[in-house]
Amino acid sequence: MKGKRLQRIDLLLVEQQLAESRQRAQALILAGKVYVNGRLVDKAGARVPAEAVLSVRGGQMPYVSRGGLKLEAALEHFHIDVSGLTCLDVGASTGGFTDCLLQHGASKVQCVDVGYGQFAWKLRQDPRVKLFERTNIRYLKADALPCPVDLITIDVSFISLRIVVPAVLKFLRPDGDIMALIKPQFEAGKGAVGKGGVVRDPRQHEAIIKNLTLFFRDMDLDSRGLVPSPVLGPKGNREFLILLRNGDKTTSTTMHHSFRPPLPDLKSQKHQEQGRNNFLYASQLQAIFARSQIPKVSK
Repeated sequence: MKGKRLQRIDLLLVEQQLAESRQRAQALILAGKVYVNGRLVDKAGARVPAEAVLSVRGGQMPYVSRGGLKLEAALEHFHIDVSGLTCLDVGASTGGFTDCLLQHGASKVQCVDVGYGQFAWKLRQDPRVKLFERTNIRYLKADALPCPVDLITIDVSFISLRIVVPAVLKFLRPDGDIMALIKPQFEAGKGAVGKGGVVRDPRQHEAIIKNLTLFFRDMDLDSRGLVPSPVLGPKGNREFLILLRNGDKTTSTTMHHSFRPPLPDLKSQKHQEQGRNNFLYASQLQAIFARSQIPKVSK
C-alpha cells in the first residue's frame, strides 16, 4: 500500500454509498459483512487504499447498530411479542435496541443515555421515540415518563446491573419485563478481568450469573431465562441477555426456556466459527443457570 492514499474504511463505505452513515458503516464492519478487494476487514478504523473495491456481503445490517441483532436474538429465543408495547431503552447509544423494538412493533420507546449526539438520525425523527440525552437513569425522576412501561431493555457499559436495575424499577409496571445485557467485564470484581479487559473463564461467567440472579431474586425479580448474545462484545467478551419479570410470584425461579441460541447468518469463516462456539457454549450455560437457581423461601 506504500505510496497510495489511505482512507478509513468506515468513511469510504459512506463515500461509496454502501452505508447511509458512518455509524451504519461501523456496524456493518463489526458484523463481518465488509470486504476489501475480496478480503474481510472487521476493524472500523482500518485504513485502505481510497481506490479499493468495497463490497457488503450477507445483506445490509437491519438495524442502526449491532445491538439490534442482540435484542432480536433474545426476542426470538423467548418468543416475546413487543407489538403495541411501551418500552424504555436504557443505554440507548446509537439506538440498536430501540430500532429493533420499533421494527418489531413497539408503540413507544423512551430512550435514555448519558452520551450526546450518538443516537441515529432516523430514530430521532421517529414520532414513537422520546430521547433523553445527557441523562443518567439513576437521576431520572419517575414522573419523567407519562406512565409505567411494559418492557425495559438495558445495554450499559462501565457500570454494573446491580446499580442500574434498581434505578429502573420505578418506571416498570408491576408485571412488566426487563431484558438486560450482562457484560461480565463490568460485573467481575477487581482483579478478575483478564488482559485487554476480557473475561474468558467460564467459571467467572458462572459466578457472575449466579450472583446477579440471587441479587435480582432479592429484588422480587423472577429470572425467566438466559441466552448468549449471538454477537461478541467489541473486545471479544461473551455477553448474555437475561429476562426478568417484575414481582412474578406465579412461577418458580427455575428457568423455563431451553437454550437455543440463534446463530448469526454471517458468511465469513471467522463468524461461522464464532457462531459454532456460541452454540456449544449454550450447553454449558444451561448447566450454569440451573446451578444458580435457588428456590425462594416462602415468607
